[in-house]
Amino acid sequence: MRTPRLLAVTVALAALAGCGGGVDGSPGGSGVRDPYFPKAGNGGYDVTHYALGLAYDPDAHHLTGTATLTARATRDLSALSLDLKGLDVEKVTVEGRTARFNRAGQELTVRPRDDLDEGRTFRLTVRYSGSPQALTDPDGSSEGWLRTADGALALGEPVGSMTWFPGNHHPSDKASYTVEVTVPQDLRAVSNGEPAGERTAHGRTTFTWRTAEPMASHVATLAIGTYDLRRSTTPAGLPVYTAVDPDQASASRAVLARIPEVITWAERYFGPYPFSSAGAIVDRVGDAGYALETQNRPVFPGAPDTALLVHELAHQWYGNSVTPKTWRDMWLNEGFATYAEWLWQEDHGGDSAQQTFDALYAGDYFDTAEADADVWSFPPAQPPRAADISGSPVYWRAAMVLHQIRRTVGDPAFRALLRGWATAHRHGNADTADFTAYVEQSAPDKDFEPIWRDWLYGDGKPEHL
Repeated sequence: MRTPRLLAVTVALAALAGCGGGVDGSPGGSGVRDPYFPKAGNGGYDVTHYALGLAYDPDAHHLTGTATLTARATRDLSALSLDLKGLDVEKVTVEGRTARFNRAGQELTVRPRDDLDEGRTFRLTVRYSGSPQALTDPDGSSEGWLRTADGALALGEPVGSMTWFPGNHHPSDKASYTVEVTVPQDLRAVSNGEPAGERTAHGRTTFTWRTAEPMASHVATLAIGTYDLRRSTTPAGLPVYTAVDPDQASASRAVLARIPEVITWAERYFGPYPFSSAGAIVDRVGDAGYALETQNRPVFPGAPDTALLVHELAHQWYGNSVTPKTWRDMWLNEGFATYAEWLWQEDHGGDSAQQTFDALYAGDYFDTAEADADVWSFPPAQPPRAADISGSPVYWRAAMVLHQIRRTVGDPAFRALLRGWATAHRHGNADTADFTAYVEQSAPDKDFEPIWRDWLYGDGKPEHL
């Protein structure tokens, strides 16, 4: 039998529910259950725009930030999570009203004062500060906020962007960006997209960059330092912005001057360039030791050669415009970019793609037997661990998959397939199942099952070519 007090509480709660004051939503998921990074990303909302206002003092290694996310609720929400590693959160507001929040690992959980109804567009603002840190990836490489001799470089693949701004950090959620960065006036700040203003006051300069096309957060970047900045255009008028550390300028100049040539060549194979500018960032980053296909302008840890430039620019189509749904689908990024190198080599007096394929299959491509054997260490579509998503099969054996498709359909149909795939998923996401279905639909009279079975998913080296 209920006590009078419990009965009164029950009646009051029922009245609130009847007046629309009850809590109808549920918390958004903390993570999208990616097969390798289950805590990356978050459920219940989709970000459409990030507006980042940042200030960085390299001497003190201190970052101050205000991140305003414009997002749409994909279900009724009573709370939602963002990914943010380190840094101190000072205040969170939702639609201008202060919201409660708490931290647990990389999760910043926000509780708005009122539920967010499914379909509602809302603004969430986070004020934060602190000393941003680098992360060590499962494969031992460094990402996140990397300090350089005169500033910093932010690299985000796969989850490093959460070290410098809060967000929905998974490739399945892409958004446009406005990045405003204030640094000491003797330094420059370079990000994705196009420059949208520069002003100096009181010994500090603020740079603004805007990215209009959708971008996954892992290919967002911010470079702070002393750079030789140059602007040029492709023959079609596409702006090309390069930022090069002065110590790397002479070694980089000849290769970077080929960006318009490479893009013009790539458009013949892959279709129209998918973004509103191109370029490159070349910096001295000993902690990274790798290039990354950051959107609009790839990052190089030193002067690149032409093959590496071709690889990273090809990623603008395959990886940045057509972005994987999960980190299991990395072969769709790296296989296409590696095969682009083979096509460039074939078109510029080097080995044909078939010769490269044959050397890899024979075990005569790399300098060591171990490197040759690594190509067959796992199926490219099924890396066994998070540490393997950038493993040798994801690059080389994945490119061999594409070459087997080319051999099956012939060159004209293969070129149509390259362009069609980039067009069908332009500025979107795709996974391996989407790709195999697309290939089969493009050539319904061909049998691709042996390629999928033996080359894409099979263990070890296929016995038959």
